[in-house]
Amino acid sequence: MEKLIQFTASDLAKITNHRSGEIKFGEKMVTIPKDTDLNSFIKTTEAKYVLLGIPEDIGIRANYGRPGAASAWESAIKSIANIQHNRFCKGSQILVLGQIDVQEQMNEVENLDFNDVDDRSKLSQLVKKIDKEVSYIVCKIIQAGKIPIIIGGGHNNSYGNIKGTALAKGKAINAVNFDAHSDFRILEGRHSGNGFSYAFEEGFLKKYFIFGLHENYTSKSVLDIIKKLEDRVRYNTYDSINIRKEKNFRQEMAVALDFIKNDPFGIEIDLDAIPNIASSAMTLSGFSIEELRSFISFFAKQKNASYIHICEGAPDLDQEKNNHLIGKLIGYLVTDFIKGYNLNLL
Repeated sequence: MEKLIQFTASDLAKITNHRSGEIKFGEKMVTIPKDTDLNSFIKTTEAKYVLLGIPEDIGIRANYGRPGAASAWESAIKSIANIQHNRFCKGSQILVLGQIDVQEQMNEVENLDFNDVDDRSKLSQLVKKIDKEVSYIVCKIIQAGKIPIIIGGGHNNSYGNIKGTALAKGKAINAVNFDAHSDFRILEGRHSGNGFSYAFEEGFLKKYFIFGLHENYTSKSVLDIIKKLEDRVRYNTYDSINIRKEKNFRQEMAVALDFIKNDPFGIEIDLDAIPNIASSAMTLSGFSIEELRSFISFFAKQKNASYIHICEGAPDLDQEKNNHLIGKLIGYLVTDFIKGYNLNLL
């Protein structure tokens, strides 16, 4: 894991706000001691969940999106460290692995313009480099028998998550994506809008369900592609569930589960599906935070749930400067996942 910046006990101590009479996650979460073999430690630790950060927004830039998602990991880990360790959820169940080292790539994109054809090609090549690192580390975590909780980056990282999980499982996996967009665009070079289509094309993604597509922002060409692939790719729309009330949220979760449940599956969460959350494609209309939390809790309880990825949140784009709130939201989502998944361990 050469491209991993390990999170240390000292890092954790710096971001944990100690308070008399309280125990915070940061006092109980596990880190890997210096000069210890990472793979063997991950295998033998009692912690079931492994936190991995991806502090980049290169895939978003390559998809004409607004940069800013690179800061989500830092915001999230600060909030997670200060969650209360109690009988509802225990920090000792979490190993904080660290973050993928993408600084070199982030430096390279500073002067690239996504409107320039040559620069877009360079952006895509940088995304492919990150793909390799993500898939390798996710594969190692799952091979060790642990559950990755991946935070940050754009939805380009769905590709690495899916590929890494498929390689670890030895077969193609399924995915359910809570998202306003399909991210199933054409194979035109890697970016945040085609992580799933590349994973599908390359045989790592077997079945894919998109939950809550926004009808106004899904092209006819994507809808036509999905229609041709309806045995393996399905969706519902936010508009049909919460606006026209043609479908019921809870029943639609059951429909999505029925489609993907027979194989290992990833849970992909795009924060641009939630209104007024600073993200690369911020929306004013969408599902509530409570609906998202219910969604995560529901799918985490299922025995084939294999990882969760929370992406596209961009604290740097928060004009109100309430940057910590996105981290706090991600903290809720992480603990909802753990509480749900823990029911599998009973």
